[in-house]
Amino acid sequence: MKKKNLPILENVLITDVAAEGKALTRIDDQVVFVPYCVPGDIVNLQVTRKKHSFMEARVLDIVKPSNKRCEAVCRHYGTCGGCKWQILPYEEQLRWKQQQVTDNLTRIGKVELPAINPIIGSRHIYAYRNKLEFTFADHQWLTPEEMKQGVPFTPGLGFHIPNCFDKVLNIEECHLMPDINNRIRNTIRTFAVENNLTFYNERTHIGQLRNLMIRTNQAGEVMLVLVFGEPITEEGYALLQFIHEQFPEIVSLMYCVNLKQNDTIGDQEVLTFWGKDHIIETMEDLHFKVGPKSFYQTNTEQAYELYKVARMGAKLTGEELVYDLYTGTGTIAQFIARKARKVIGIEYVPEAIEDAQENARFNNLDNTLFFAGDMKDILNEEFIAQHGHPDVIITDPPRAGMHPDVVEVILKAAPQRIVYVSCNPATQARDLNLLDTSYRITTVQPVDMFPHTQHVENVVVLERRN
Repeated sequence: MKKKNLPILENVLITDVAAEGKALTRIDDQVVFVPYCVPGDIVNLQVTRKKHSFMEARVLDIVKPSNKRCEAVCRHYGTCGGCKWQILPYEEQLRWKQQQVTDNLTRIGKVELPAINPIIGSRHIYAYRNKLEFTFADHQWLTPEEMKQGVPFTPGLGFHIPNCFDKVLNIEECHLMPDINNRIRNTIRTFAVENNLTFYNERTHIGQLRNLMIRTNQAGEVMLVLVFGEPITEEGYALLQFIHEQFPEIVSLMYCVNLKQNDTIGDQEVLTFWGKDHIIETMEDLHFKVGPKSFYQTNTEQAYELYKVARMGAKLTGEELVYDLYTGTGTIAQFIARKARKVIGIEYVPEAIEDAQENARFNNLDNTLFFAGDMKDILNEEFIAQHGHPDVIITDPPRAGMHPDVVEVILKAAPQRIVYVSCNPATQARDLNLLDTSYRITTVQPVDMFPHTQHVENVVVLERRN
């Protein structure tokens, strides 16, 4: 069947922002979603998808740029797929994120709200991440323009392009981490090519070099994990030795052999080639051991701001029993422990709970307990009867929000106060609607953890109704 021709839309004014970092406009009661635009742009569009209630389109050319538009810093902007809001000044990014929180809580939550506090912006909007992961590919992905120019295929090391598991864009620079990430990544790629190490192919599952993870801490120390897709050879050990000699900043140099057909290394052994098997991150007087498999908030400075908001919202006096749901590696639990009588953390991932327990010992916190398992299975009336009714519940669920069974148990537990930390205000709003029968919202505090993206964290404090 011949594919239906899709229209070109001319002189279209972009009016709003949308999910996934896209912008939008409305034409004849249809919403049109457009990437890489900002409100105020006047553009010509090629429709790429047309449904009954919405369309998707790409920009053919910008007729008149918005006065809010700015230049992207990164040379890979528009191709990499990340940092879609680089062309929007940071103050405008914050304004739209504040609006996103407001819209979700009012339209989805439909609950009574106090005045929403101004969003807490990130002090650093570049080089704010403490972790990046890159993928090796035997053939880098080329743009259509590069293909026309006859640019040759070469091995690549970088990021997957959006929605493509087997296509990797060769990254020359990334501004999300300090420049050490660029120097390490580019040096490794050059050495590997010059010394004929093979790069991985995601379809054939053949190739020596598969993945690269770089972590940094606030002291400037670096952890590097090199993942091999085949049993390590003399050439592989030579590469590790070269990395060690070239980069004294790397205090933890590790490697892993992953022969599976997926990139996760959570179930794989990670070996230390040189140095320690962890780096230390510090927050106030707490020290956290961060290993190759540890979860730790990727924006360290903003994590501190987020945790301070959560701690303030909990209003602890030192007498409270606190449940920390979806505790991860127990960072929030330990951050509040010295102001509570006891903190109980629950998390699905057993390795995260092991990290939480180790860090609690490391920080001499003897008033914390951690449990691993599915939240809706562990948190039940028997658990509460055994460990005590919580005075405060802090919950920081994944993007999908809380399971209805978890919400029901929280309502039955009836803590005086709930602090709900969310990375997805839409699912948070849905859960707040379920809690509204017994709780009223007293504080709403958005926090920006990820500049140049559409993502926004939001902390809501709820007090039990009398």
